[in-house]
Amino acid sequence: QLQVAESGGGLVQPGGSLRLSCAASGFTSGDYTVAWFRQAPGEERQGVGCMSGSGGTTAYVDSVKGRFTISRDNAKNTAYLQMNSLKPEDTGVYYCAADPDQGCWCSGFVCYSGYNYWGQGTQVTVSS
Repeated sequence: QLQVAESGGGLVQPGGSLRLSCAASGFTSGDYTVAWFRQAPGEERQGVGCMSGSGGTTAYVDSVKGRFTISRDNAKNTAYLQMNSLKPEDTGVYYCAADPDQGCWCSGFVCYSGYNYWGQGTQVTVSS
């Protein structure tokens, strides 16, 4: 059974950093695309970024470029979202998605979201 679970959310001050983890179980090691999304209160879920299974493709939405970085440890089947220079507008529930049959694509403020396996989300709050 393929499952995805996020962890690492919390409360952080503006300008601070946080690293989220996405543990994927049941997947062949590294052989899947991983993507991050977030949903602010009262808003629709939006893409943050993604990384292909090979790691050869990484993409981010414009609002997080230069601040957020996706990485992965294939030996642990775990991906990470390193978030630096956090802003109050980064507040939301962050979701990880994974899929061995879908690719990685983001452009402007949009990322592909047709993944089949999603985590339950982890809350990130940026506030002083």
